[in-house]
Amino acid sequence: MKLLTCHFQDQVQFGVKIGESALLPRLSDEWPTEIGSMLSLIEHGRAALDRLQSLIDNPPSTCLVPLKMVELLAPIPRPRKNIICLGWNYADHARESAQAFSRNLKLPDHPVVFTKSVTSVNGPYADIPYDSETSTQIDWEVELGVIIGSGGRRIKTEHALQHIFGYTVINDISARDIQTRHKQFFLGKSLDGSCPMGPWIVAADQLVNPQQLRLRCFVNDQLKQDSNTSRQIFDVANIVSTLSGIMTLEPGDVIATGTPSGVGFARNPPEFLKPGDTVECEIEQIGRLQNKVVEASRT
Repeated sequence: MKLLTCHFQDQVQFGVKIGESALLPRLSDEWPTEIGSMLSLIEHGRAALDRLQSLIDNPPSTCLVPLKMVELLAPIPRPRKNIICLGWNYADHARESAQAFSRNLKLPDHPVVFTKSVTSVNGPYADIPYDSETSTQIDWEVELGVIIGSGGRRIKTEHALQHIFGYTVINDISARDIQTRHKQFFLGKSLDGSCPMGPWIVAADQLVNPQQLRLRCFVNDQLKQDSNTSRQIFDVANIVSTLSGIMTLEPGDVIATGTPSGVGFARNPPEFLKPGDTVECEIEQIGRLQNKVVEASRT
């Protein structure tokens, strides 16, 4: 099941990808009004997914819309909380970062966690705004995104995957000059539009092993990152368990699980995105983002 959010006829709708069509449940008079968004679908749990599956099995023609007629948005266009992110969760990325800053390499003993503002969330095919007055060192980072289903506190590692609603693709766009200037992650990670996400959420029961996924990033069709989630230092189950040991995870929380090597600032010479560039991030079994960098409006 590939769950999406889109614009259709001036309304935001959630739905399911079926071939080259989108099934939009709210176009059915029989769909419950209390389940009107991706977040509410997640919150209503298994019963809501079962009801959605019954609609998929016998879809009313009024609910089927060609994908070319909708504008795909981030599956959760505005999460209720900041996106939770991991830094240095691939040894090769930790190594290239240490080399770029002329530091000794020390792999983290515990997950390195920061957040991105909810206003950073962007669509899977939307433009990435570029404002040279704010930053000129815009970097790419392909990451596996995890969406929490049933939340909880002190979730055991062996049960953690049962708390996941699904998986998506995230590009953790980063302003490296802002990171350096402010000596921390948050501001440099929170530029408006700096978190393309999607193109949909693949339901957790259809992606059995999140630790065997190839992930790649291309800039102007040139391969920049090529790795596998099997190389994560802290796997998805460990991440969920660690986070829930400190704070309550809630339905709809979004976790970006870190990026592998190949980012722009660590290259020799460094490379950064500029207006006119196209950056694509893909993860097998999930999908592909494609975003163009454009000059930001200053109105």
